[in-house]
Amino acid sequence: MNPPPPVTSDPNEAVTPETLRKDYEAGATVDELVATSGLSYGTVLNRLHEAGTEMRTSWQTRRMRQDPQARRRLAAHLRTLYEKHGATLTELAAGAGETRRSARRLLIEAGGTVRTTQQTLRIRAAARAAERHKLALSLRARYEAGATVPELATDCNYSPATVYRLLHQTGTPMRPQHRHGPARRDGKRP
Repeated sequence: MNPPPPVTSDPNEAVTPETLRKDYEAGATVDELVATSGLSYGTVLNRLHEAGTEMRTSWQTRRMRQDPQARRRLAAHLRTLYEKHGATLTELAAGAGETRRSARRLLIEAGGTVRTTQQTLRIRAAARAAERHKLALSLRARYEAGATVPELATDCNYSPATVYRLLHQTGTPMRPQHRHGPARRDGKRP
């Protein structure tokens, strides 16, 4: 059986289940109620249950205490990163200083839908292909402006074979290769 409610600093106000519930629903945690009421943890929980209080999880309490506008902005930002840039939940969590679970929760709050791993891999592959095509077009423009394949390879830190492959993928008309062997006496190449 629970002990009678202790008297607070105001002798007319006892710590009743209803006052505990009111404070809890205003955002106080059970630990804070224990500290302010002088009751044990179990007694506070019992009185909250007795008053019909719907209990929160710790993350619900944190969310309740956060600035709702800031939370909505963060959720919208994470959704943009996730949907437009193909970020993973792990990357979202690292960028926001959250856990994967909370990043997922924020994404769903912002109206996003969570992708499967295969969907993420397809998005990433498409993004890499688009970047590679963009690079190939850039190489083509520079090649047609007079740059040589070895110069392009050095600038891009690719092998000449990779540069040739990228140029061929964009349909670049290739210049004839020069023979750099020794010249013959009659001025003709061997």
